[in-house]
Amino acid sequence: MALFEARGLHKRFGRQVVLQDLSLSFEEGRLSGIMGPNGAGKTTCFNVLTGRYAPDRGSVRFAGVDVTGLPPREIARHGISRSFQVMNLFDDDCALDNVLIALPRVRAQGFRLWRDLRTDSAAEQQAVVVLARVGLAGKELAPAKSLSYGERRALEIAVALAAQPRLLFLDEPTAGLGAEGTARLADLVAELKRQLTIVVIEHDMRFL
Repeated sequence: MALFEARGLHKRFGRQVVLQDLSLSFEEGRLSGIMGPNGAGKTTCFNVLTGRYAPDRGSVRFAGVDVTGLPPREIARHGISRSFQVMNLFDDDCALDNVLIALPRVRAQGFRLWRDLRTDSAAEQQAVVVLARVGLAGKELAPAKSLSYGERRALEIAVALAAQPRLLFLDEPTAGLGAEGTARLADLVAELKRQLTIVVIEHDMRFL
């Protein structure tokens, strides 16, 4: 049985049909790609699969559990994380704090620790390890907005990894990256796919 499976998904906005009878599945431990031109509905597909939009029809199952229409936070609790085509970071906070707030042990306490995120030394060490994993060792205290574009992409993946997912969705991770940044990202994804199931929206066939 596939780790993740969607069947007969439909999504429309007003009169515009974006997804029509879409079915797909992803096997555990594999890297899969979703390709298509701009405007083909790739990001809408991700948004339906990860709970940002509920499908008008169809079903989504993860690890045998029906997660159709659940909100993103609930889907994340099941073990699914994602990045975004437009990066979603706390720009005025440092890289370490961006990752800390995404850790399950911190989220479980709500936002009471927002002003004192680093009071939990175990959580802080866990965040440091995640940052090192994506090549940001030594950048822990750098404000997110001060990082290079490629480093910000890596930080967004670190935030997704902090949730400890089984399945990671990456939405056009090479967008805006030059050749060197794309090569570094390819190395990172190659390392991550040894431990995670990954699905990538991409228009760059060479990258995939």
